[in-house]
Amino acid sequence: MTTSTSIEPKPIAIASCLDGPVTLRTLRRWSKEGTKWACLTCYDATTARLMAGAGLPTMLVGDTAAEMILGYKSTIHAPLDFLIMLTAAVKRGAPDVFVMGDMPFLSYQVDEASAIQNAGCFLTEGTADAVKLEVDGKWTPRVEAICNAGIAVVAHLGSRPQQAKQTGGYTTAGRSANAAKIIVEDAVAMEQAGASMLLLEAVPEEVSIAVVEATHVPVIGCGAGTACHGQVVVMQDIAGMTAWQPSFAKPTAKIGEEIAAVASTWMQNVSTNNLGKHPYNMHDGESELFKERG
Repeated sequence: MTTSTSIEPKPIAIASCLDGPVTLRTLRRWSKEGTKWACLTCYDATTARLMAGAGLPTMLVGDTAAEMILGYKSTIHAPLDFLIMLTAAVKRGAPDVFVMGDMPFLSYQVDEASAIQNAGCFLTEGTADAVKLEVDGKWTPRVEAICNAGIAVVAHLGSRPQQAKQTGGYTTAGRSANAAKIIVEDAVAMEQAGASMLLLEAVPEEVSIAVVEATHVPVIGCGAGTACHGQVVVMQDIAGMTAWQPSFAKPTAKIGEEIAAVASTWMQNVSTNNLGKHPYNMHDGESELFKERG
């Protein structure tokens, strides 16, 4: 008689900031070990605190703040000082989280000196752990200059939303063999220039696999398939707060409906004077004196 033995599935390691501060060294170790790590966009200290409480290890203060916070239809409208201020707020709310500041349109393209200075402000004023730049191969010298200044850079390759007006709208990248080859070559060049991490947006999974295999730094995916070490999406998308979401960021909650319900309930409470017990009272005897003076 034979007996069958069940094999316990190996527990999946979940990367978390609850185990201690997350640094670039932490992300490198996780990536090398094959531990996947999550990232969400964040723009304020309160949300950062809540997400850090769940253990979220990395956050991106993205130029998507132009859309999510300021109401624009494009990311190019995010002001530099505004993003630096938001980055500092997020880091204050989540001090143990690895926070990346997104360098906005024209904050690093004009010249090398201003690029270094602006990137440095994300660290000195924004207290960011790294800065993210939307680049391709021709920006290798600029990335190298920023890295040489002692600043950790995340090189954003593939689809680059800041170029949407130049391309006629948001596009995918790397869909032809030649285009895919260029992205992989650019990724290698960025690593050689000193980039601490790479971010791939809206590319076929074959491209992500090739980049991961060709480089030795952590790779973050945004609609780039499961081969990447980390994954980032816009928090408002998966929270159900936007009218449309990409297929890789489908809502896992209905926070938008909850916020609407909170507003509706508050309107009802105000209309019926249902505000709870008033917490502020005059000192003993002062109410009578006040009435006498009236």
